[in-house]
Formats: sequence, structure tokens, C-alpha cells
Amino acid sequence: MIVDMEQTTTSKVAKELQKLRETGGVVALSRVLTLVVLTTEGFEEPAIEAANLASREHPCRIIVVVEGSSEQDTRLDAQIRVGGDAGASEVIVLKGQGELAATNEALVAGLLLPDAPIVAWWPHGVPENASKTPIGRIAHRRITDSQAEAAPRAALQRISSQYTAGDTDLAWTRITLWRAQLASVLDQVDPKTISAVTVKGATDSSSTDLLAAWLTLALKVPVTIASTTPGTGVRSVRLSRADGDVVLTRPHGHVAELYQQDQPVQRISMARRPLSDCLSEELRRLDPDEIFGEVVSEGLRQTDLRSVTSSER
Repeated sequence: MIVDMEQTTTSKVAKELQKLRETGGVVALSRVLTLVVLTTEGFEEPAIEAANLASREHPCRIIVVVEGSSEQDTRLDAQIRVGGDAGASEVIVLKGQGELAATNEALVAGLLLPDAPIVAWWPHGVPENASKTPIGRIAHRRITDSQAEAAPRAALQRISSQYTAGDTDLAWTRITLWRAQLASVLDQVDPKTISAVTVKGATDSSSTDLLAAWLTLALKVPVTIASTTPGTGVRSVRLSRADGDVVLTRPHGHVAELYQQDQPVQRISMARRPLSDCLSEELRRLDPDEIFGEVVSEGLRQTDLRSVTSSER
């Protein structure tokens, strides 16, 4: 069910939601958090779709704040989606114009679930300082996506310089499977035998930078970033050892291959993760991600982020 409300207020939206709950059987008893999605007009539907899919694992109230034009007359339009149009959640879309174009806490305060954690998500980039924004200040977790920026590495550096406990970035979440497989390899290989590491990834991939920074912190050896075609993400990791390199590579996007000395090639299912899976993972924890904090604030500074081409290695 979708209910459109034009030139309204958040108070009227809250009353309409209550009315739907009483007359239509819509309930919010199992909602575990409030997810506030901050986006711009024309880009909200992919974010809503991902949030709806994630809500099947984490039932929540989704408040989508769509930033409009500050040059228009001041007005607030809203839309309420419940039932089959909202997954396992209830979705409230707020579109502000004029004085309401800029997101502020007052716009969503009356719609937040009482006594429930608040997660803020910027699906299409990184604000100047997430923890200092009106919604970021009240959120328990703040999820950004540096990969959605025109300059992902610059966005990642901005996160690094302003990191606050509770911040995270989907570029980090996208390499969870890579980190899990490499951690498994390091359980079998003595890290002390590793002399260097090469991470091969796209020139526009902030995930590549974060994986290199994580390995720098974990292994305390030189890490080189080898560039590949933009848009291809992380392609491979080579652990250099005197008695035989270990190589984890994903040449085709769905199946990874692990090469080790004197062992048959292992093929591992490691498909690229959809946005909804990454969001679901972040919603599983509401405490600060300490490892991400160390990697983004310490590991990046210790890592040589200069990309080299294959001919330079």
C-alpha cells in the first residue's frame, strides 16, 4: 500500500502512519531500528529497494529524506509505503523543497522509533563530515559509500581524516569475503614468511585501498597496489614468499581461485556482493567497527597508495 501526502508536515505523516496501523493491521512491534536514508531526488528508488531487501533480515522503519531544491517554494511532500511495497519494514519518503530542502533533525525527529537505535545511510556518496551532520549527530551508526563518489580515493581520505567511532563505509563491506578468505590462508601460512604483498585492483576502487591498508596493518610488510581497468574492483592478492607465492584471484567476478605451492588450485565461490547484502551486514552490528576504524585512520597512512602498472612491477 502506498499513501501519497502533498504539502504536509511530519506531524500529519506520523498521524497517518498511526491510522494505517490501527485500521489496516500495520504493526511496528518488531522493528529493531530506524534507518534514515539521505539521498537526492531521482536516486531514491535503488536505495529504497536495497533497504527493503535488507529489512527482511532487520525489520526496521525506513525514513528516506530526499533533498530537493532550495530555490523552490517551501513545502514538504511525503509518501508512506507499507505491506508488500515495503518489504519487512515501513517506508516513509520525505521530499523537502525551499527551506526544507536541507536535511535537519527536526524533519525526522517525530518519525523515529522510540528507544530504538538510529542508523544513517548516505547511499550515493560521502558528506563532508558524516558525524557532524544533523542526522549523523543523533545516529548510532553512519554508513557512507566512497565508491559512489567521482573521486573515491579522495572521499576515503576525507573519511580517514575525520573518522569518528560509528562511521563505516560500504567499500569496506564489499571486501568482507576477500578478508575472510585471506584470513583463512593466513591460518595455514606462517605470516612471518611473507615478505611483500601485491593487491591488484581498479584505479577507481576504494575497496582496493582499504584491502591494502588492512594487509599493511596485519602483516607489517610492504604492500604494492597494481592498477587494473576502472570499474573492475579488486582482482587479486599475491602474498610473496621465498618458498612459493600464494595468490588469491577473482578473474571472472563470481569464482575466485587460490594458488598455493604444491597444492591443487582451489575454486571458491566469491561473487560480487549486491548493495542489499552489504547493507544487511552493516545493520547486523550497531557497535563501532573497531577494525575499520584502525584501518581507515591508521592503515591508510601507513600504506603506499601509489598505483603501479604491471610493467612497473
